[in-house]
Amino acid sequence: MQSSDYDLSTGGESLPTSPVAASTLASTSASVSTLKIQKTRHTLNHISQSHLFQSEASLPYRRSHPSAASLYASTLSPPASRSQSPIGRPASRIASGSVFGAGSNNALALASGAGDSPGDPLNLILRAFVPHVAVYTSKDTNALLKEKGFERGLWELLRPFGERVQGKVIIRDSNGSSRTYDDYSIHFVRFGEGIVHPEPIAAGWKTAQVPRTKGVSERPSDPGRESKQGITIFDVEAVVERHLSYAEESFFNLSQSPANHGLNIDAPSPYYALYLRRLLSCLPLTPHETFAHPVACVIAISSRNETPIETLRQLYAESSTGDKRLPNWVDSEYLRYYVLVHEEERDDITRSMSLFDQMKRNFGLHCHLLRIRGTQSVATDDDSIPLPRSEWMSASEELADIGKSEDQDDFEDPTRYIFESDATAIRTFIREMVTQSIIPTMERHVSVWNDQVASRRRGIAGRLVGLTKRWGFGSNSRTSFTGQTAGSNYDTLGFYRPEAPEAIMRKLADYAFMLRDWKLAHSTYELLKDDFNNDKAWRYHAAANEMAAISLLILPQNLSAKLRTEAVDAALDLAFYSYITRCNMPYGAVRCLALGLELLRLRGGSSIDDAAKWGTRLLESKITGPVGDALIKERLAVCYASKQGLGSHLWGGRRRKSALWSVLGAEAWLAQSKYIQAQRCLNEARKTYSDLPNGDGIDKFNYASAFVLGIGNQLNRNLEADEYEDGSDTGDQSDVIDEESEALDGRGRRTGTMGLPGGATGPSLETAPLKAQLDASEEERQDTAGAKDDFG
Repeated sequence: MQSSDYDLSTGGESLPTSPVAASTLASTSASVSTLKIQKTRHTLNHISQSHLFQSEASLPYRRSHPSAASLYASTLSPPASRSQSPIGRPASRIASGSVFGAGSNNALALASGAGDSPGDPLNLILRAFVPHVAVYTSKDTNALLKEKGFERGLWELLRPFGERVQGKVIIRDSNGSSRTYDDYSIHFVRFGEGIVHPEPIAAGWKTAQVPRTKGVSERPSDPGRESKQGITIFDVEAVVERHLSYAEESFFNLSQSPANHGLNIDAPSPYYALYLRRLLSCLPLTPHETFAHPVACVIAISSRNETPIETLRQLYAESSTGDKRLPNWVDSEYLRYYVLVHEEERDDITRSMSLFDQMKRNFGLHCHLLRIRGTQSVATDDDSIPLPRSEWMSASEELADIGKSEDQDDFEDPTRYIFESDATAIRTFIREMVTQSIIPTMERHVSVWNDQVASRRRGIAGRLVGLTKRWGFGSNSRTSFTGQTAGSNYDTLGFYRPEAPEAIMRKLADYAFMLRDWKLAHSTYELLKDDFNNDKAWRYHAAANEMAAISLLILPQNLSAKLRTEAVDAALDLAFYSYITRCNMPYGAVRCLALGLELLRLRGGSSIDDAAKWGTRLLESKITGPVGDALIKERLAVCYASKQGLGSHLWGGRRRKSALWSVLGAEAWLAQSKYIQAQRCLNEARKTYSDLPNGDGIDKFNYASAFVLGIGNQLNRNLEADEYEDGSDTGDQSDVIDEESEALDGRGRRTGTMGLPGGATGPSLETAPLKAQLDASEEERQDTAGAKDDFG
């Protein structure tokens, strides 16, 4: 849909329309005696989708088992909790200020209130980049947990509790000032999983030199499916698509459909929140960023163990120097936390207490005695509580659970139950480990690394060191081991050794980010960018630019337009270019621009236009699938709606652009047969156009009016076809249904209203008030031109 193609003529000549709109402009008979039932649900199969997701489009969708409802709980939030329209909300987290960028765009208030909104993008960022704690247990501990119903051991039991640490957590920054947070979290991971090995320099260059068109690889399906890339966009899109399909089936006949509720500025749609959460879940263990490197490792044995001290020593040796140790680019000097799991019903507490004292004498104070019951809890127990599903499971894990619910006829509700006493003991254990061991250890490392390594790179002396390193002067044998070039610590295998200054500083920046010391994190990322660029370590270079932009946007300070251009825009552009062109990493590119879009939008003012620019850049790159494409278009509509104008005419607002992206989002959802989402976007477009102060809407733009009307007409026909299809499946299987027999059907029919002239609405669809009915001359002109709509 191009803005230069509209026609202001009022005659009956044909209008240029999009393929979707053109197929729907032919008029049909007003009343017919019989209606043919369309046996297929998908009526837009002729629309081509991205090659990356062709296999996903060909997968048949199977009706989920009723017990699988808990698998989709994250996106089935009550519709009443979401706002009706983004226009005129009384309270918003968007920073206020002039539409031209003046005024305050301080992010301190945004970061302080992010924990109150679980689906807020800033809250997702704060909860994704958190300390990772590995779990490594003995065989007797795994056997004990299996008896409790946890097949994957202690990690499966601890994971949901780590996503919200109980109570307040006090953290000191690099200046010595303390801040209190009540929304801090950690991620428990299984030891040794999620490792993504680096590519050697030669292989990396070979991978980067693939045929490209406009900077985009011509083989987008390769990185999306290779497990060595860690998180894949294919799995993320497949998870969201399953949730959307389940919602289409669940809400189809409900009067309170999610389509009745408009877009929300403050709280994103549950599907977009799920998309971001799965994009940030289970960060891969890679050398170019250390967020997923273990800050600590829980080494656990049970009270059943006959040789507890020897077993703990063996587990430590296996995780440090044995076959199960982490790769050599992971720093092995992380905290070890020893846990004794005591079974209340069968074991002697006196013996366990004596063993626990012995553990503290041998391994130090980083120990804990976890007392839990050994029997499995069920819903009928008096003191049982449901164990919530982890919000930060990987996309592949959630796909596997959904696949089981669709394939198994006897699928049971996956909700687990746990004794309340066990839950209290686990919360106490996690809080004690975080506040007394993990946080102090990270603070000590940050202080030491900042004083001994990073401080030498700041100032004039540090710049001279960087210049001598860049031109190869001053290199020595101590820092030039096998595989390195002169003056560089970058190994030809594709990584920096843990003892290299670049690796230590990257870990310092990531630790500061996880401790929410944004200023120290940003300054360290800025130091690293030039080093990685000089060494041609492109994955490190892309990741450093990405996090430099993100930390600067979260940093509680005002950002001028010049600073945004020179710092934020430049960093995002370099990160995106390196991820796509040099590294062939579409996941990193999507994550970089999606997070930059959301943080710029929260800044308000002229930052909103910058956010929309990066969202458009993401769409033009064609690296997302059909689901991601539609979600980004929705977010662009919300982004433009966030910019409020001034005066009675709302000068400087972007409401027409918001409505345009809502229409494009409706078209994208319609192409995927997601009619609820398409109806929701089209409702919002109508509401936005009708609220324009001049009341013109798009009446005078025949091309745009025809385009919107075509989408509405096709949406109506598909909704009616689906309704008749469901009626034929439950009742008579005949292909021909008499129109009068519809009154005998007890099922309520949901009537679409997007293409109805005059703004007529059905009984179950809430729409915004429109202008008065068209007069007789306008109706006659609509009949002749076949493209007139009343969106105004």
